[in-house]
Amino acid sequence: MFTVWQILVGFLLIVLIILFVFRISIVKEVVFLPENYRELLTDYVKFYHQLNEEGRQRFEKRVEHFLSAVKITGVNAIVEDIDRLLIASGAIIPVFAISDWQYINLHEVLVYPGAFNEDFDQAGSDRPIAGMVGGGAMQNVMIITKWQLRQGFINNHDAHNTAIHEFVHLIDKMDGTLDGVPEIILERKYTSQWKNMMDTTIGQMKTDGSDIDMYGATNPTEFFAVISEYFFEQPDLLNANHPGLYEMLERIYKTGG
Repeated sequence: MFTVWQILVGFLLIVLIILFVFRISIVKEVVFLPENYRELLTDYVKFYHQLNEEGRQRFEKRVEHFLSAVKITGVNAIVEDIDRLLIASGAIIPVFAISDWQYINLHEVLVYPGAFNEDFDQAGSDRPIAGMVGGGAMQNVMIITKWQLRQGFINNHDAHNTAIHEFVHLIDKMDGTLDGVPEIILERKYTSQWKNMMDTTIGQMKTDGSDIDMYGATNPTEFFAVISEYFFEQPDLLNANHPGLYEMLERIYKTGG
């Protein structure tokens, strides 16, 4: 028979083994940013470039945390340091003012070289998709194309950014419904106002056209993603052309003074 002392020693050994294994698993998940990460972020990410030093340090820590938590995999594409940094930046920009935010509904980002179709084919002429948030068997997975990812950050003269667009879908989806109303971060008292504002703007877009990308008129889900791109890429222009939308997006993303 085992004595109480032997049982206690055995229990302590098991605890130490568990702690040792757990520590190793944590260490393996740590991702270190490339040596020139600051230069890359400054050159390619306008949002980061416009932050003060304290803001940049917070942005860098959140980028590092994101890259430690989410796997990024190339599918017929080589994923380079700049691609990882841009994906992480697209994730952080919309929620930068929400300090405790985590994408618990994302485990992996798949990077395709170019556009694809609904069957995920990367060849052929009918390939209209530049990015998507998966469902079903692809739950907790995002797909983004390398070319569109880079263009979203290189071109600072339009209101398009595919990475931001797809991460906004994830924000929208966090409350369990992909409907253009991010109830997880939008105060309940503003949800009806936001729904009405979206419906009204979509109706105006279909009737009269708009400076807002017409893809946003597809449905409220796409409108929210498209107008969020506009908000983060060209905030001054959005405020000038659509002050009501700009003010509501400030409430949603907690960016107002």
